Amino acid sequence: MFHPYATQLNINMNADKLQDDNTSTCEGLSFMTKLQYAAHSFITKLAYHSDGTVNRFLVNLADIRSPPSSTPVNGVTSYDHTFDSSRNLWFRIFIPANAPSTLSLPVIVYFHGGGFVSFSPATMPYNTFCRKISGDVSAVVISVGYRLAPEHRWPAQYEDSFNVLKLLDDKEMREKIRVFPANADVSRCFLAGDSAGGNIIHHVAIRACGTHFQSVRVRGLISIQPFFGGEKRTRSELRVKNPPALTLAQTDFFWKAFLPTGSDRDHPAANIIGLRSEDISGLESFPPTLAVVGGLDILQDWGRKYCDVLRKSGKEVELIEYPKVGHFFYSAPELPEYEMFVAKIVEFVQRLKT
Repeated sequence: MFHPYATQLNINMNADKLQDDNTSTCEGLSFMTKLQYAAHSFITKLAYHSDGTVNRFLVNLADIRSPPSSTPVNGVTSYDHTFDSSRNLWFRIFIPANAPSTLSLPVIVYFHGGGFVSFSPATMPYNTFCRKISGDVSAVVISVGYRLAPEHRWPAQYEDSFNVLKLLDDKEMREKIRVFPANADVSRCFLAGDSAGGNIIHHVAIRACGTHFQSVRVRGLISIQPFFGGEKRTRSELRVKNPPALTLAQTDFFWKAFLPTGSDRDHPAANIIGLRSEDISGLESFPPTLAVVGGLDILQDWGRKYCDVLRKSGKEVELIEYPKVGHFFYSAPELPEYEMFVAKIVEFVQRLKT
């Protein structure tokens, strides 16, 4: 997957010494999923510019969207709610349709991926995945539509995402969400996010640790192939060849579009092991984390490093590794790892929600 920014990559010249044992064949992906990946790659190759700007029309063209449905789909209804029209901040809320009104429902706040640049809660794979989580976990899922880079750079995405927690903490604001279930329990709140969303939940959790909430209590983090980076390449960034989704050139573009102008990849928003990264060892309320990496994902080493940081900081973390999947595997329900991982989410929430 060539990208115009590829000519500017600072790739370690020793890369050829690493064993090429992670070449993807997209095994297990359906024809439709492969077609969607290929179409997205082609369009964004034109939409992402080497100066960190984007053609937003083309980016949106590559984003296949699904509408909300007040009629249950697979036992789950969904609705859109705008909570700050001045910033166009909104979320899609997923509600188990058949859950008894007497059953207390945990709340999972979901932050989508897309390199901080692309996608929304309406993006078809996220709509499908969040509905699946809501139904299988029996949880209210709030999928957040935060502002996108490069029109809105760091820390806009963190601010928008934290604002959702503040909204949920305010009883009067919750009551303004017409469809918000009375049996949704924000004191049993989980933060989930994939890729860039996995980055977001880490930084939002840090801020939450220093915030006094009236109602919200974050019980756990679900970190799905989190997007971190640094100036020094990891082995997986250099070794994984022909990934089914997400290339090294694309990650460099995303950091260029997201981070403050002039920043490098060792900015603390990106590099959670660098000298400028935030020490979380003193944050006693930092929640337990469930993390997943894929063996065909260039970000896998960053996922492992993140888990190492959490462990060394005295935090509880469980790492799941699926050797045969690439980045964005949760967009492909045909993969067995899709169901396996959702089952792990169910288990994680059930264990920590009481």
